[in-house]
Amino acid sequence: MAKIEKESHRQVAFSKRRAGLFKKASELCTLCGVEVAIIVFSPAKKPFSFGHPSVYSVLDRYRNNTSFQQQSQPRENTATRSELSLVLSQLEEEKKKGEEMRKASEMAKWSVDEMSLLQLQEMRYALEELRKTMVVPPPSYMNSMSTGFSCIYNSSYVHASSRVTYKL
Repeated sequence: MAKIEKESHRQVAFSKRRAGLFKKASELCTLCGVEVAIIVFSPAKKPFSFGHPSVYSVLDRYRNNTSFQQQSQPRENTATRSELSLVLSQLEEEKKKGEEMRKASEMAKWSVDEMSLLQLQEMRYALEELRKTMVVPPPSYMNSMSTGFSCIYNSSYVHASSRVTYKL
């Protein structure tokens, strides 16, 4: 393996390799439950770091040579607290959604027994208008087709201007 001579190519390679290195370190933490700290300096002397649970905690443990048992309890408590916090916030969101759905359901109910005559007439008019928009007469070619079929099956003549009606 040789050093990449062109500086721009070297920077691109560093960025890609750094991302891959951090990804592998993250996978190692997840799969094996280990603590990892990585510190890398770019060709431009800029530092980049990755650590699980954090770079500082891993470095402190390394410096103090603290055992895993002493460190694991606070970390597990922190993870449990954060998970609990997440679940509680999700529960609150679901409660809000449920309350909104209940309110919307209450608003959608129409008690016909409690309506005045004017409200009933308005509702009837609105339903009739809705029915008009929902019931569309068939295209004219359907009328001519039905005429031909009625002549064949009924042995009677039906004028082409008559319409076939649909009932709901």
